Amino acid sequence: MAEKDPVEVIRQALSQTLVFYYPFAGRLREGPHRKLMVDCTGEGAMFIEADADVTLAQFGDYLQPPFPCFHELLYDVSGSQQITNTPLLLVQVTRLKCGGFILVIRFNHTMTDGFGYQQFINGWAEMARGATKPSIAPVWRRELLMARDPPCITCNHREYEQVLDTLPSSNHNLVQRSFFFGSLDIVALRKLIPKHLQHCTTFDLITACLWRCRTKAMQIEADEDVRMMCIVNARGRFNPQLPLGYYGNGFAYLAAVTSAGELCRNPFGYAVDLINKVKGEMKEEYLQSVADLMVMKGRSLSFTTVRSFIVSYLARVNLRAVDFGWGKAVYGGVAQAGAGSFPGVSYFFSAKNGKGEEGIIFPIFLPAEAMERFAKELITCFATKTNLKALCNDFLIWDHPGEEDQAGPCKQTA
Repeated sequence: MAEKDPVEVIRQALSQTLVFYYPFAGRLREGPHRKLMVDCTGEGAMFIEADADVTLAQFGDYLQPPFPCFHELLYDVSGSQQITNTPLLLVQVTRLKCGGFILVIRFNHTMTDGFGYQQFINGWAEMARGATKPSIAPVWRRELLMARDPPCITCNHREYEQVLDTLPSSNHNLVQRSFFFGSLDIVALRKLIPKHLQHCTTFDLITACLWRCRTKAMQIEADEDVRMMCIVNARGRFNPQLPLGYYGNGFAYLAAVTSAGELCRNPFGYAVDLINKVKGEMKEEYLQSVADLMVMKGRSLSFTTVRSFIVSYLARVNLRAVDFGWGKAVYGGVAQAGAGSFPGVSYFFSAKNGKGEEGIIFPIFLPAEAMERFAKELITCFATKTNLKALCNDFLIWDHPGEEDQAGPCKQTA
């Protein structure tokens, strides 16, 4: 691939991939009762070509959000952030002076979730490497998740409760940082929980730690309710399961709710237990109830944002493994925390720290003063702080050495 232009290779592969994923080349329209539908117009995606007079080394030794010059690495085309009547994919490929390149992608989340997106981008990469079709054929089949007739809400959906916010907004002077959890950090957290919770997952441990530390850092009044909403993959919870190749949204929010006082006063295991129990509610009946709720309430329904935080576990969506022909990416993950205008979302994804250790990284937005308190609270969670370091839209970077960088092959450290 040494003599090939990544811009042309990736652009051509995208056009070929959209033949199979043709809804991505269309536009969303709003129908009766605000129902969204795809108009398969074939208008295509929006693709931006750029060149930067910098090397990858100038981005620093360790790549993680926030990224310098991010808004230049994904040009915000006017009107492109709308839900309807705009391209569903915005792609920018930036060539670097060292011979590497950066691929940034913004996609419309109403079309696909993390696993569907991974399937799409893997197919795209296969086409770039010479395939004539994706190895996994895309499946639309959105009718599989339709509401019942008549719809019937059978579960308690605290993630959609309408809560009045009587306090001033905390979304001022926001800063973003990323934090890394290595294997020793997970071991340290697991030592803090009782034996009957030892079966819990790494997700449960990190989420509970994040929830408690964030609540303390935000200094929320003890009698106020706080929500930790977990995005749970529903793909294996249907009978029969969703077919291989299904690339639509297949998840639901689940809300663990307690008072700020109870969360902060109780031992760490209290938060772990709440999250573990609420994940156990994710069954087919719950998902069907969510679909029925959507139909009965319509698109005016939105999840609770007041004193809420959302986490999404994307460690299994391994974007670092994506290979467009130049090998694995040096970094592959989200570009920043938040979702749209709501900053209270963090994404967990796999990464390496500066020492080459594999672990979980997550970016987070907080007011500047709360961020300092959050970092201190994280450290107090651990019996040893040796391994925990505050490391000060999807983002993939390849480092292909050119004339300015002859140090060796693609750097595989984060």
